[in-house]
Order: sequence, then C-alpha cells, then structure tokens
Amino acid sequence: MALAQPDPAAPTGGLLTPPVPPPGPVRGTLAVTACMETLQIGYLHAVAAAAGCSLAQPFPDNGIDWHVSHSAPGHIADDEVTIKVQLKCTYQLGPWAAVPGARTSVPFTLDNDHLVKLARTPVSVHKILVVMIVPRSPDDWLRAGHDRLELRHCCYWTNLAGHPVTGRRRTTVRIPTSHVFDDRALCAIMNRVGAGGRP
Repeated sequence: MALAQPDPAAPTGGLLTPPVPPPGPVRGTLAVTACMETLQIGYLHAVAAAAGCSLAQPFPDNGIDWHVSHSAPGHIADDEVTIKVQLKCTYQLGPWAAVPGARTSVPFTLDNDHLVKLARTPVSVHKILVVMIVPRSPDDWLRAGHDRLELRHCCYWTNLAGHPVTGRRRTTVRIPTSHVFDDRALCAIMNRVGAGGRP
C-alpha cells in the first residue's frame, strides 16, 4: 500500500503535490488511427447531412465502408440513387494543405486487392474513394467557435473505375485536389449518377 509522505520542501510540511499536467486537454488513450477513422466518419456524416443524403453501413464490411443514398425527382432510373464510399485517412503528407495551390493532386497508396475492388468496371453501383488529410497532431484537428466548427484539413474524392494496378503489392493513385469532398460535390456526384453517368 502506497502512502503519501510529507513534503520536506513544503512550507507547511504538507503532502507531496501531484505532478503538473501538460497544458491543453488530457486526451484519451485510444489509438490515433482509431481516432482518425472516427474523425473521417464525422466528416462524411456532416457532408451527407448538408447534401440531404442518407447513410448506411454494410455489415459485415466487405471492403466498402458506407452506402450513400440521394433521393431527388430528377433521377432517371429511380427516385433514389446510391453510391459506395471507401474512406481513408492519413497525416503522411505534412502541412502542405495550408498552402493554397501547393499541390494539384494527393498521392495515396492502396493494397492491390483493394484497388481491384474499387477499379472494377462496369458496376451496378458506383464507388468512390474519399481520402481525408489531417494534421499529425490531434491538437490541430478541430476548432470550434460560436459561428462554426472547423475540421482540418480536407477530404478529397475520386472514382477509380478502370484504374490499372502498377505495383507488385501496392499501387499509388492520385486524387485531384480540385475534387474537394463537400455537400456540393456530393450532390453533383449523385446527380450525375442519377442521370445515368459516372460519379
């Protein structure tokens, strides 16, 4: 059994003072990769809500994270269309996102088996890859204020249909930074699919 001992340096001979915690919030011990996954899901939920889309999570997961559905009177084949979304999150690219125009594309490496699944064509339900770039430190992921909630840095999307496998076990794909994944982009994707086209 541990007992607190008097602190000889204390002026009143009181108990030892506990160590001073580091500045800022004391975060939980959940693995950073698990937190990154949760953050990207929150981003997807916010975009889907603003776009008027519904979300479903396949169970069990067979290599696709989410199904996103969009109902609108302009869709040709049905009043509701669905796409499949694969989410990924990385901090490997560093602080480049803070410099506008620093890159025209985001490189991301996929296992070849996963790429083959995302690149399959033709398909009955289209798929997109959404990659979120975050700062390395969770301290920089989120800022809240009275007028906004900011998530850093950004999600980008691409349709990999027909993309070739080029590596032995893994292949790097490039996602245009012009493909920012937000509610307007999601609505445009859904309207193209609803008109019989590709995302």
